[in-house]
Amino acid sequence: MRLIKTRHLTLVALCVALNVVGGNLALMLKLPIYLDSIGTVLAAAVLGPLGGLAAGALTGTLMSFTDLYSLFFMPVQLLTGVVAGLLYRRVKPGSWRSNWWLALGISLPGTLVSTLITVILFHGITSSGSSMLVQLLLGTGMSKVAAVFLIQVMTDYLDRLITVAVVAMVYRALRSKLAHVNG
Repeated sequence: MRLIKTRHLTLVALCVALNVVGGNLALMLKLPIYLDSIGTVLAAAVLGPLGGLAAGALTGTLMSFTDLYSLFFMPVQLLTGVVAGLLYRRVKPGSWRSNWWLALGISLPGTLVSTLITVILFHGITSSGSSMLVQLLLGTGMSKVAAVFLIQVMTDYLDRLITVAVVAMVYRALRSKLAHVNG
């Protein structure tokens, strides 16, 4: 049985703090991206799917105190952590060339889930800045499901592209220290 090490818990806690700060910043500025999964993806890149899952679960719980919508979108955080952890088993986090497809692979499963949550539970409107874009598309006569999905695809991909790029920078900058986390 593998024991949880103090440095793993510390990394997950730092990743959750990164998510909370990023998510609240995006929420406060009404950005059309979320910035609440950088820590989840970093934990997944360093610790694997379970690290990403832990960071995502704790982030969803903590963020729900400032934004109740976060609790409902926790499945997206969990899925992001697991998928990122699985993908980063095949690719080193510091590689710039892999960013575009990693972002796509990490974002698509979450996009499907978040679209369903947004349409079914919230009728297309949430607290994020992307809801304004959904409203614009609804004004053109587009169906609610199509409008939410189109905006989710674009904003989730952009968010995960930024996330993967930040994770690559952090990983490259701290490569020697992060190698000790798993050791």
